[in-house]
Amino acid sequence: MTEKQVLDRIYVHDYVLNVEIGVFTNEKGVTQRVRFDVDIDVIASAEAFDDDIGRALDYDHITNGIKSIISRGHINLVETLAEEVAKHCLSHPRAENVTVSVAKLDKDPGAVGVEIARSKTRT
Repeated sequence: MTEKQVLDRIYVHDYVLNVEIGVFTNEKGVTQRVRFDVDIDVIASAEAFDDDIGRALDYDHITNGIKSIISRGHINLVETLAEEVAKHCLSHPRAENVTVSVAKLDKDPGAVGVEIARSKTRT
């Protein structure tokens, strides 16, 4: 990325799904509500998109990626889940940076989780 490269931000916030997650015995074989907040900095288009979703980074890239990751089965750590989501998001050609927050909503006294920031390595 050059210094003058313009980045836009695509995001999905407050996306809540039931996920099989956790290391403790009482977390095995059950689901917990997990909230995802994902912000992706994308390379701005040099030309107009002409209102064509096929030329944009679609929000479905984020939500379908999350669904695919959690469909693989039980995940022990929120950190692992966040890393997988970040890796998926950065697989899009226009993605440059991503911030992923994963929060387990059913832990007492409130939400607990992790937030990570990752960047695509360009040569």
